[in-house]
Amino acid sequence: MAVKLRLQRHGRGKRPFYHIVAADSRAPRDGNYIERLGDYNPLTKPASIHLDVDKAVNWLMKGAEVTDTVKAIFKYKGILYKKHLLRGVAKGSFSAEEAEKKYQAWLEEHKNKVLDHEKKHHKDKSEVKAKLLEQEQKKASDRDAKRAAALAAAEEAKKPAVEETAPATEEATATNDAPAAEATETPAE
Repeated sequence: MAVKLRLQRHGRGKRPFYHIVAADSRAPRDGNYIERLGDYNPLTKPASIHLDVDKAVNWLMKGAEVTDTVKAIFKYKGILYKKHLLRGVAKGSFSAEEAEKKYQAWLEEHKNKVLDHEKKHHKDKSEVKAKLLEQEQKKASDRDAKRAAALAAAEEAKKPAVEETAPATEEATATNDAPAAEATETPAE
């Protein structure tokens, strides 16, 4: 029986979270499993991963196969590095205490890298937000200036048009009055 370390999907539609399990490779994805090793929630920022490191290393040492995603999770959490160190202990390259010191040093270094990355990401994100806000404010001021110029031009265009149409209407009413007066005089003769 081949054992695989893989993800088992849970959660509703479009809101997944996963259990990391050791399962028979022939079992369905969400079916029976041998042992649950932890869980993985990709929806949180950053993704939350909870693992029992000792169980995971134990299964790896027994020869369990790992899916690509679980392998990436194990690499991120240092489980593959711990397996590498334990193989060195088994070969007699160094002692178990030395391997544990190396693993703890790696964990501390990794933790610092993750924190530095998060700080940089938040700093970059805030800088991008500030630049976008500045650009939006500039666009809004440009848009307001264009609107004001367009309104001023429209007002200027309306003023001469009103003055020109006003005398034309007076002349039209005067010419309309004159024929009416003539028409009234003509029948009287």
